[in-house]
Amino acid sequence: MIDLHSHTDRSDGTLSPAALVERAVQTGLTALAITDHDTFAGYELALPVAQARRLDLVCGIELSTRPEGPGGGQRPVSIHLLGYFPAEPPSMEFRQWIQSMLKSRHQRNLGLIDKLRSFGLDISLEEVQALGKHLTARPHFAQVLLRKGYVSSLQEAFDVYLADEAKAAVARDEPPLKEAIRKIGDAGGIASLAHPVRIPGGRDRAVFAPFLKDLAAAGLHAIEVIHTEHQPSDIALYQQMANEFGLLATGGSDFHGDTKPGIELGTGRNNNVHVDAALLDRMRARCAAGQEAL
Repeated sequence: MIDLHSHTDRSDGTLSPAALVERAVQTGLTALAITDHDTFAGYELALPVAQARRLDLVCGIELSTRPEGPGGGQRPVSIHLLGYFPAEPPSMEFRQWIQSMLKSRHQRNLGLIDKLRSFGLDISLEEVQALGKHLTARPHFAQVLLRKGYVSSLQEAFDVYLADEAKAAVARDEPPLKEAIRKIGDAGGIASLAHPVRIPGGRDRAVFAPFLKDLAAAGLHAIEVIHTEHQPSDIALYQQMANEFGLLATGGSDFHGDTKPGIELGTGRNNNVHVDAALLDRMRARCAAGQEAL
């Protein structure tokens, strides 16, 4: 059993990298990918622990991107992209490129504070960063809003204030989706479209298939077929399209720890995630083939 989607406290998870490795070993995983947002810090800290515990640790990352829109209209929704480097570490050029995302995240956080305070909410960046510690993200804002009684749940914090269309939303400078796909591929990695069920029209084949076909033509290597939020019908749909467009089918729990209760590492929610260990062999084979289709 493997899990190719997890987060540490170096982004928006709650477990330290070492604790996440220990949880994976206790769960019986043979391989784990750490896919923190915009950083490899969690993976790098976890690697010596994983080696000592004989856990196959896969270098990964999760990026927020925007599809190229027609312009002049509503800003396209943010789409998450997973990057995996199962054979070789990411290039220095790629590492330098993701630094720009950390800068844009900080600018977004400053804007969020200003907007939230304009609504009369007593909140400071320092108290949010005290939770975020290494990388401050919107879930940390949600936790502060909940602790101060401004919302009754983390979901309400997003619905009212933090989501893309919420009243305190601040647009973040995110790279174009196809550019991110190309950057991951050029760095020797595998780009996988994360939790496609969250993408508008993601459950409608007539809408989603042309979108996915276009991304495959642009160099997308994989789609996250198995995910905690996917129903069996979703898994069947995405597997069918992965086969149709020559994409690998990745999968994982999207484990965050306490910020997403009920989601277990390796098995998702109510045991609805099962990822075949042979997938990792296929991913490494594709990397060895220079990202050419098997």
